[in-house]
Parts: sequence; C-alpha cells; structure tokens
Amino acid sequence: MRILAIETSCDETSLSILEAKGGFSAPKFKVLKHLITSQIKLHEPFGGVVPNIAKREHIKNLPILYREMFGEGTKEKAEWKKISLMAITVGPGLEPALWAGIEFAKKLSKDWKKPLIGANHMEGHLWSFLLDPKKKYDAKKVFPSVALLVSGGHTILLLMKDIKTWKKLGETRDDAVGEAFDKVARILKLPYPSGPQIEKLSREGNENAIEFPRPMLHDKNYDFSYSGLKTSVLYYCRDNPSANPADVAASFQNAATEVLIKKAMRAAKEFKAKSIIMAGGVAASMYLREKLGSEVKKEKMIFLVPGFTFNTDNAAMIGAAGYFNYLRKKKRPLIARGDLGV
Repeated sequence: MRILAIETSCDETSLSILEAKGGFSAPKFKVLKHLITSQIKLHEPFGGVVPNIAKREHIKNLPILYREMFGEGTKEKAEWKKISLMAITVGPGLEPALWAGIEFAKKLSKDWKKPLIGANHMEGHLWSFLLDPKKKYDAKKVFPSVALLVSGGHTILLLMKDIKTWKKLGETRDDAVGEAFDKVARILKLPYPSGPQIEKLSREGNENAIEFPRPMLHDKNYDFSYSGLKTSVLYYCRDNPSANPADVAASFQNAATEVLIKKAMRAAKEFKAKSIIMAGGVAASMYLREKLGSEVKKEKMIFLVPGFTFNTDNAAMIGAAGYFNYLRKKKRPLIARGDLGV
C-alpha cells in the first residue's frame, strides 16, 4: 500500500509518500519521498508558535511541497495512480494549523478520488521508531514494552502489550516536559526553540550546582508534574540574579529528565518489559537519549528511539498511523481526541 501523508499540527509543514505492508504482525515501512519545511525563524521573535502565523504558512507551503513532490501534468497523474490511501493529522495540535492541512487533504482526496483517513499525532510519534530502515523490528524481542512520549504538549507513559494494544500508565497533571523547557528558556532569555538551546547551554554548566525539585519522583503512580519545577527555576533566578545561567540550565535539565527516566525504568521493571520506546520532540535531546539509553542497557533491555529525521513532527509518522488506522477500519472524525486520550 502506498500512502500520501500530510502533517500540519504545529509549525512544520510536511508531506511524505511511504509504502506500508506486513499488517500488525510484521509492519514494514519504506519512506519513498519526504519533504518538510520549518517555520522556526518566523516564530522565533515571539518565543513560541503563533497559531495564526502557523496556519498562514501552512496554506502557503502546502502547494509548494505538493508541486515539488508530484510535479505537474503527466508526472502528477502517474504519481497519483500509485497512491492507495491518504493520511492527515487530525489532532492533537493547534486547531488553525490542523485545519490548514485537513482542508488541503480533503480537496486532494476529492480531486483524485482517494480515500482519506485521520491520524492521531501522538500515535504517529509512538510508531515512528518503525520508520528507521537500518533497524529490524522483531515483535517477540520488543513486547511487552513501556513507551515514553515526550513533547511540547504531552508527557505520557504507556504499557504496550503489542504494536496495537496499550494502556496508559500515567501522564502529566499540568505542564508537559517540553512546555517546561520552553518556559525555562524564556526565563533564561534563550532564543526559540528552547530544547536545543537549553541543552547547548547546559554543556557549560554544572548539573548538580542547584538542587531543583523532582516533582512526583517518589509517588507510586506514573503521573508527572512540571509546573512546580518551572516555578522553582523562576523563583531561583529572581532571588539569585548573579547565578550562572549555564548552571541553572544544566540543573533544570537534570531534574526534568531524572523524573522521566526513573519512572520509565520503574514501570519497565514492574511490568517486565523487554524494551523501552521513546518518541516525541523532546526525545531529540541527546542528553535524555544517552541517560535513558544507559539505564536501559544496564537492564539488558532494548532501547527504541526514532532517528532524528523522524523524531520531530513529520508526515512519515502520520502515514504509519494512517496505515494502522486503516487496518483497524477506523475512520477518525476531522478533529479527534484519539486513543491516547489527548
């Protein structure tokens, strides 16, 4: 099955064509074409993504990427003959940005008479590790698995029985970890995007210089909370104006990720997981990858994290989610909360 996927949930406009086969038992994906345009420079002056600017840019970029991918005339028709299914992100995300992609996809679906299916953005992240052509997937070695989904809007811990069956163990009760990074970056007057900037600055600091709180670290549940940590950084910087920003950044990063790592590892041990899957924009952090990867290796489990190409928001992962929805025979409404409860 050849799938055209479209992603416009936030500030990346992305189109992908991928081949999918194997079903739930042995899914295999081959990304044939992959295009992505970022809006970072436009949102940088505001310190975050402005929904209406994101919508405007999606509307402008979608036709450009489409022409680059399909061409025109005979070439365009030939490409469409190969497409079996279209997939579009329907949520969660910024509603104006989502609708830009949805309306574009609906028109293409009507013009070319191709079925269109909605995909949950976080499910896309969950399955993005399957897109790496260099890694072979063996369900017997992977499941049961604990999945840690970390992004600007979500912090979720799942227990996966298999590739299509999971239950939520916990999630954030307030700020997501990525949101906390954004807010601390603004406190430190760092440019957008926040994650790479905090990680870069942290390399110059001492992560043990400041003892910031680890909210809910010792709670028996698998929920998270980051609003208190963010507030602690705010008050510390207010009361210590001469503090080394690098120490603040490093100490915050250490505190924020320690909770993620310890809860994920505790869940893996409790439920006898064979692997830990990590995905979402925050999973691009080399600091978090190395720290969690090291703990996973100690327990002789498998660590699955998508390559950087498919780590941040992208259409290829939406194609994977669309394929699995097709197998489930699920036709999602245009704005859906989705199976992950987000």
